[in-house]
Amino acid sequence: MKLFHVKQKTGDKMLFDTHVHLNADQFQEDIEEVVVRAEEAGVSRMVVVGFDRLTIQRAMDLVERFTFLYAAIGWHPVDAIDMTDEDLAWIEELSSHPKVVAIGEMGLDYHWDKSPKEVQKDVFRRQIRLAKKVKLPIIIHNREATHDIVEILKDEGAEEVGGVMHCFSGSAETALECVKMNFYISLGGPVTFKNAKKPKEVAVAVPLDKLLIETDCPYLAPHPYRGKRNEPAYVKLVAEEIAALKECSYEKVAEATMKNAQMLFHID
Repeated sequence: MKLFHVKQKTGDKMLFDTHVHLNADQFQEDIEEVVVRAEEAGVSRMVVVGFDRLTIQRAMDLVERFTFLYAAIGWHPVDAIDMTDEDLAWIEELSSHPKVVAIGEMGLDYHWDKSPKEVQKDVFRRQIRLAKKVKLPIIIHNREATHDIVEILKDEGAEEVGGVMHCFSGSAETALECVKMNFYISLGGPVTFKNAKKPKEVAVAVPLDKLLIETDCPYLAPHPYRGKRNEPAYVKLVAEEIAALKECSYEKVAEATMKNAQMLFHID
C-alpha cells in the first residue's frame, strides 16, 4: 500500500482540519484525489473521527496509510444503545496507538430518538472516564442537549483532559463557559452561512487561542458549496470567514488554529 506524505512549501500557512470523516462511504471512491486537493489548499493535518465499529476501523486504516492523518475514536450518541462493553474495551486498546489523539466523538444527541437519553448519558459518562484513564482529550458532539452536556462535563471532571466542542452551534455565552472548562471551540461550514448568527457571534467572542477549525466533511459544506459534499480543502473558507469576522489576517487565524490543535492533540 502506498504511503502518502504532504509536500509542504516553505512559508506556507498550513491548516489543521480537526474533524473529518474521510472514513465515510462518500469518500471510498476518490480518497486520494480528496487528499491531494486538501494538500493544495494548504491542509497539512487532519483528525479522522471514528464513531462506531466500521468507522473506527476505517480511521485506523487511514492513519496507517497517510502520514498526516490522525485518529479520534469513540462512540456516537445516536448509536449509544448499540455500544457493548467489548466495544469500549476495544476503544481503550486502540487508544494506545501513537496516532490516536482523542476519544470521541461522544456526547448527546436529542434530535434523533434511536438511543434513549439515559443510555446516551451513561455511554457519554463511560467514555469521559475512559479518556481520563488513558489521558486523551475528548471530542464532543452536541445536538439539542447543551444543558445536559455541560452538566455531565462538570460532574465527570472532564476539565482534567479537556477537549473540543465539535462544530459548535450554541451561544457565545455557552462557548465561553466551555472555554473555562478547558475546551476549545471548533467552527465549521455553518460560520460561513449568511443567516448563521450564533456561529458568527461565537467566532467574534471566543479568543483566537481557543478556536479550532474543521469541516466535518462530508457534511456541512461551507458557502458557496452548501448542500454539496464537503471535503477538507474547504476548511480554508472557514478560516477566511473567521479572519473577516475577527478583523485580522487569514495568516493569523491559520497559524493560531494550527498551534491550538497541536497543543490539544499533543502533536509536534
